[in-house]
Amino acid sequence: MVEPRICVGVVAGAHGVRGLVRVKSFTEEPRDVAAYGTLFDKAGNRQFNLQVTGSAKGVLLAKLDGVATREAAEALRGVEFYVSRDALPQTEEDEFYHSDLIGLRAELADGKPYGTIRALHEFGAGDMIEILLEGGGVSVLPFTRVIVPTVDIAAGKVIVEPPVETDAREDRKDEEIS
Repeated sequence: MVEPRICVGVVAGAHGVRGLVRVKSFTEEPRDVAAYGTLFDKAGNRQFNLQVTGSAKGVLLAKLDGVATREAAEALRGVEFYVSRDALPQTEEDEFYHSDLIGLRAELADGKPYGTIRALHEFGAGDMIEILLEGGGVSVLPFTRVIVPTVDIAAGKVIVEPPVETDAREDRKDEEIS
């Protein structure tokens, strides 16, 4: 069995002419992307030793061993950095790594299947949970305690309470009649 790994960052591009890379960190404290030791690519074939040298416009600036030119740094654009799941700190109660949630079953409060968690997104106003629906299609819901009141990783599921959708045209029609 392959040891589970977590993506902690990605190379966003080159910085300057001496081989520095711009790294988008996915860790709670951005500089911690370099605190877990050796990083690996997605396949686990390449190793990277990352040294953070600064920050700029939402990314970290970093030096990678063996990368000394802009061209070499630019060739790494899009490479994701992974660490062993065991290298990360244990989560607190009601705290989760996104990778722990992806693939979990989503059920309604009455136990009916709703779908499978496909992704989590952060658009600036809070996490959103993307669910591949049982009957096809996708639902994107706020990842809040109101909408997702139960997360049971051990049981492999979450309980979701999607908001009731209303037809805005019907609402306006009612207002016009009143």
